[in-house]
Amino acid sequence: MESMKHQINLLCQLQELILTRDEHHHTGDGSHLDSLNDSIDALVDKLEPQPKTFYQRLYKKDHLVMSPMVDGCCGVCGMRLPVSQVQQVRLARTIQMCSSCGRMLYDEEVDAPRVIAEKPMRGEPRKTGISRFSAEELMVCDLKGENTEAVIRELAVAMAENHFVSNADALVAAAMEREIMLSTAMGDGLAFPHVRGVEGGGLTLALGISKKGFAYDDAGTKVHFVFFSAIPVAVSAFYLRLMSSLTEAFSKKENRDLLLTAKTPAELWKAFMKATRYNIR
Repeated sequence: MESMKHQINLLCQLQELILTRDEHHHTGDGSHLDSLNDSIDALVDKLEPQPKTFYQRLYKKDHLVMSPMVDGCCGVCGMRLPVSQVQQVRLARTIQMCSSCGRMLYDEEVDAPRVIAEKPMRGEPRKTGISRFSAEELMVCDLKGENTEAVIRELAVAMAENHFVSNADALVAAAMEREIMLSTAMGDGLAFPHVRGVEGGGLTLALGISKKGFAYDDAGTKVHFVFFSAIPVAVSAFYLRLMSSLTEAFSKKENRDLLLTAKTPAELWKAFMKATRYNIR
């Protein structure tokens, strides 16, 4: 049992590395692609024959090869799993595949952060633009933290205290683990820390502004704008497009200045919506 659990953990780590490489390919300068590819190859070499075969077959179709089991369903396609299979996924003695989308299934950790925002009521107007993922309550216009972990914690607490996502401590820990793989700082003072596998609803995004800026990573990259996201696995591909759209919007100095001048969460939210109105619909 422990051996197969270890293999499933390796597969989950492998998927995260692959998605990290995809993010870097879309928005980075390409300087870390070789090291990421080497890390991916090293993990693939640790897989036993059966898991490796499953992985290689699925990877040819889609980089999303693993799916969390969420409330007895496949977290990617939403297919409800038979009760007997739910138990097998939890035991992790064998690799279980979703009969609908074919992905390999794994069980969520007990204390994993989850989306807990209330679902929209039937008949409510459909949200558009950035309001589909964020809200005024998730705007922090004057970050107090002076390092990456402190800033991420401020944004995670905003998510938790406003009942968007549970377990701020777990969010912070997972976000910092992701930063160890590769810094999410970009050019123009932007950073995109995130946690993948936050199931139970849609993508959630908080925005924090550091007026004076702070050193985000070991390279001393100065960051003023922190876009912190909690991402369900199923929307990983969409997150790449969202991150690209945000990078494009805030490559313009006038949009960055618009955020820096905001003095209240309401002003920041208004500026955020204005700056992204053409990039995110």
